[in-house]
Amino acid sequence: MPTIEDLRNELRRIDGRGYPAYKDLRGCCFRSNDATFEVHLDHIQGDPFAAPSHVRIRLAHSVAGFPEWTHSNSSRRIGLENHLAHIVSAACGKFSSRAGSGKSGLLDIDAPGKEVIARTALLYLEDAIEVRLSLGLPARGRRIAGREAAQMLCDCLPQLAADCLRFSELDADKIQAAVETNEDADALRSQLKGNHLLAFVANGSILPRRSGIDQRPLGSNDAIAFQSPADLEVTLTTPNRGAVSGLGIPVGITLIVGGGFHGKSTLLNAIERGIYNHRQQDGREFLVTCPDAVKIRAEDGRSVSGVDISPFINNLPNQADTTAFSTENASGSTSQAANIIEALESGADTLLIDEDIAATNFMIRDQRMQELIAADKEPITPFINKVRSLYNDHRVSSILVMGGSGDYFPVADLVIGMDQYLPHNLTKEAKQIAANHSSIEVNENPAFGSISERSPQPASIDPRKGRRDVSVKSRSTHHIQFGEHDIDLSALTQIISSSQTRAIAAALVYACEKNIIDGTRSIAQILDLIEQDLNRGLDTLSHGHRGDLAIFRRHELAAALNRLRTLGISNIEQGVKNKGSDEGKRKR
Repeated sequence: MPTIEDLRNELRRIDGRGYPAYKDLRGCCFRSNDATFEVHLDHIQGDPFAAPSHVRIRLAHSVAGFPEWTHSNSSRRIGLENHLAHIVSAACGKFSSRAGSGKSGLLDIDAPGKEVIARTALLYLEDAIEVRLSLGLPARGRRIAGREAAQMLCDCLPQLAADCLRFSELDADKIQAAVETNEDADALRSQLKGNHLLAFVANGSILPRRSGIDQRPLGSNDAIAFQSPADLEVTLTTPNRGAVSGLGIPVGITLIVGGGFHGKSTLLNAIERGIYNHRQQDGREFLVTCPDAVKIRAEDGRSVSGVDISPFINNLPNQADTTAFSTENASGSTSQAANIIEALESGADTLLIDEDIAATNFMIRDQRMQELIAADKEPITPFINKVRSLYNDHRVSSILVMGGSGDYFPVADLVIGMDQYLPHNLTKEAKQIAANHSSIEVNENPAFGSISERSPQPASIDPRKGRRDVSVKSRSTHHIQFGEHDIDLSALTQIISSSQTRAIAAALVYACEKNIIDGTRSIAQILDLIEQDLNRGLDTLSHGHRGDLAIFRRHELAAALNRLRTLGISNIEQGVKNKGSDEGKRKR
């Protein structure tokens, strides 16, 4: 294998030549003399103004020297990888020169955010630590700046590895905090099911964020630390911090109520993000939610393909079939109904709903409206009439923010009142109000209804565009260009990184290429197979060594597929799928 010095000599040789001469380096690997350090040039940009080149650094564990305790299980390993990626990201700013034309001198990594999830940017592998970087190969105009390139590849990259990937050069206390925090969060989440809980919010958590686009915690002078009411407090154990106490939200139907600006949506938004672990000092490190909780909202204008929304909507004036409902432009109520059924189809066991972004006529139908509009003239069965049977029949819980209607009081198992960002147990008071007001009536249906299975048709999922067999791009966190069509993911607020979106796009292509979507498998079966393959790592989805992917949930992958406007569906007749029975439970 050629050495780093061979690379330096080659870059000096091609100095001043046309930029395409860099292409000769594509796929090459160069190692240090002692074989402990390697630079891999996986992709070479065709132009200084094009997307940057892809470079991998590999540092042998004999040099990196990370003790066993830093990566002894998957929780600690992922915590370590995310922590090191943050360190590398900061160092990239130091080594990035941005001198020359186009992207010359750029050095960057797909840095993590506040959430700690598996990524391909930095990997702790069996034989080495591997960092995957974007690098702008230097140019003057459109001619190679070989000496500057040699400095970046042969001097800066080894120095970056030495500074950021050797345990002896790093703060051991911060590494310990990172790996232990991630391990403790996973331990808390693993105890939810056994304690019949949907979510746990540790006392002392800081839930408010600085803004809707800034996930940093609100400043300590402005934030109120979370404190559970005594009668809702539970204590869970962690391997590092020992006992942790906080609010436990049980399975069933929970309402979050309170006045405006008192923290109702803030609590629900924190629970929504609790499906992920968080970095230390984020304020939500020990707030955890069951992994299959899905945020539901109205989504006017989305396309719907063959979804059985009959548990909620029937007898439409145009006689449309709601057992296999399709539309190019769903209303608020039909979109919310479809979103719920699709979430159940992908295996959701908890629905998170905020009335502010829900369709009012889908959520409730008060007594006065019932008297004015006869039941046989109203095709919508509101969620309030189904929320109890959804739990009884399918063991799917609901957490709802309700600030403007007390109609849900009779069906709630727990009512949490938020007052100045602090929770109180108002269940007894809410039940007494419901008993005192005969106008609060719920005409519950005895059964929720079936959750039918659907099979996507492969011919309707086409990633081609023009002469390209695959033209798929994720242009932002909530947008995928898939072939000739766009997939709008703006309603999927549990996608928290553009790296996840890129991975979802890659998974859709993977499912097509591997014939996983074959016209006979149900969506649930497709998701199971992809999850199974992802156990081998995110590189399963790519043809190279991409450094810009992050793990995603099956629910967001299904949601992306369901929002492809060309999606064709056939319904699978297999009887009632019931999550409450052994036959209906998805294998986890």
